[in-house]
Amino acid sequence: MRTYVVGGAVRDALLGVPVKDKDYVVVGATPEQMVQLGYRPVGKDFPVFLHPDTRAEYALARTERKTAPGYKGFVFHTDAHVTLEEDLIRRDLTINAMAQDEDGRIVDPFGGQTDLSQRLFRHVSPAFAEDPVRILRVARFAARFPEFTVAEETNCLMQQMVAQGEVDALVPERVWQELARGLMEVRPSRMFAVLRDCGALQRILPELDVLWGVPQPAQHHPEIDTGVHIMMVIDYAASQHLSLPIRCAALLHDLGKGVTPPELWPRHHGHEMHSARLVEAVSKRLRLPNECRDLALMTAREHGNVGRAMELRATTIVALFERCDAFRKPQRFLDMLAAAECDHRGRTGFADRAFPQRAYLTAALESAQTVDGGLVAAATRQRYPDQPERIPEAIHQQRVSMVKACLARCGKATD
Repeated sequence: MRTYVVGGAVRDALLGVPVKDKDYVVVGATPEQMVQLGYRPVGKDFPVFLHPDTRAEYALARTERKTAPGYKGFVFHTDAHVTLEEDLIRRDLTINAMAQDEDGRIVDPFGGQTDLSQRLFRHVSPAFAEDPVRILRVARFAARFPEFTVAEETNCLMQQMVAQGEVDALVPERVWQELARGLMEVRPSRMFAVLRDCGALQRILPELDVLWGVPQPAQHHPEIDTGVHIMMVIDYAASQHLSLPIRCAALLHDLGKGVTPPELWPRHHGHEMHSARLVEAVSKRLRLPNECRDLALMTAREHGNVGRAMELRATTIVALFERCDAFRKPQRFLDMLAAAECDHRGRTGFADRAFPQRAYLTAALESAQTVDGGLVAAATRQRYPDQPERIPEAIHQQRVSMVKACLARCGKATD
């Protein structure tokens, strides 16, 4: 019985990256022997055991055989005769197919260390093509390690997988899981570049894929290309260490530009409405979490109004707050402002330009929040006992008054 550290822990240690979790493979043991040694079985599809003291996971070396389309159609085989190399060859990339024995010696049968030095993602064997999730994983790794590139032969294999419909067999939850993890990496744009290069983005998120090649007005978007703009936006969001819902909103906010008729380019009048409709469709198809869906929908619908905030009248600003449910959920509104700032700064030459709209609307919201709706309602009921319908308007007008005062302090006319 021999135990090895495998996969990402070995890779990260060689890269000098902090190792968060370690995966272990046990060679030469049976499930019965593991139980006798005090390990607790927890694996569903194949034997995995928890160490009796550290609770770390130990998997028996195994082989696998594909039996159906998609990523769940596998049969696993494990016994004491499965070798370490047989276990490693089923893994996705050479840099993830290395092991370290109990003496610290690196076992690298497929050239993972060479590919690490060359900063290459290369598949271990043709078995890579049997699991479409691996396309998403390679893309996610590209977002984590942006200096790496995909080996030409691996990209060709991924293109073949897309053409054969393997990506179409992915369930929405798994697609979103991998996209979400990639969005939270250091450079999310690299994930989408890899997905575009192999054709997978057109299959899993066509509403986004179509944005490349769609022009925008150069005076507002020096980068011109909408797809390029979106990538700059999400990378800016990542540089600010923003939350997943904000990054998701940044990714989806301009989907409507993809349905603008070419004869109207580069203008995209009313694209916010189309963006909101497409966000709803994407959220339903990929089953986005509610907080990601709601913030993305609000950002798609309102980012144009946020950009014009300095031109809006007080009553329009209060209507914006009310439409966004900002008085009940102020943090979500502030997150929307953060996403809108990413939209502003994610443009060529705009990264350091001021975006006063965020502070402006934040101050206006804080002023409007000082209105005590209960007191206004009580006073309105007393004055108009038979007209309860006046209460919402009275509260609205009080909020408008407070926002007008705030705008006056900011030096803006309040008419």
